[in-house]
Amino acid sequence: MSPADPPTHDPLTDEWLAVRCQLGEREAFDELVARWQLPLWRYARQLAGSDSAADDATQDVWLRVLRGIARLREGAKLRPWLFGIAHRVLMNRLREQYRTPLVPEGDADLEALPADDDTLQLETDLAALRDGLARLPALECEVLTLFYLQQLSLDEVSQVLVVPVGTVKSRLHRARRLLRLQLGVQGER
Repeated sequence: MSPADPPTHDPLTDEWLAVRCQLGEREAFDELVARWQLPLWRYARQLAGSDSAADDATQDVWLRVLRGIARLREGAKLRPWLFGIAHRVLMNRLREQYRTPLVPEGDADLEALPADDDTLQLETDLAALRDGLARLPALECEVLTLFYLQQLSLDEVSQVLVVPVGTVKSRLHRARRLLRLQLGVQGER
């Protein structure tokens, strides 16, 4: 698995890790963090808008996980439980952010790209996609991030957002339509 890939969805591994964490095994919590840090950080980064905000949010998520792992009843549902905690942390931070004036940050993600035309086109497309996602409303950005980037199932997204599956489907439909409009794509993909 490369660092770009989310962990393989394996409810048995997650369940075993959760049980070991509940028994107080420090190594198990370290494994849990190693397994889920990057996916949770990417989710936070997508919604928070900056690396530092994502770092702060994921740190808060891990504190809440540490405090609440004993209350997790179904270890096989660890993944939606983790993203549910992240969702609540991020929504609380967004509420705080709306109370204060926004100060735009520069986007330093884009570095000099190689001259290879295919690589250049791919990087340009990815940059446009990230920009399009960033301009979407929070609900639409979040549902696309959870479903496509974090590869959660419809049921898991439903659990994370605490909404019915039908609502997830309608939000996905709306989010895809809005993203196509943002990108100027007319039903190509």
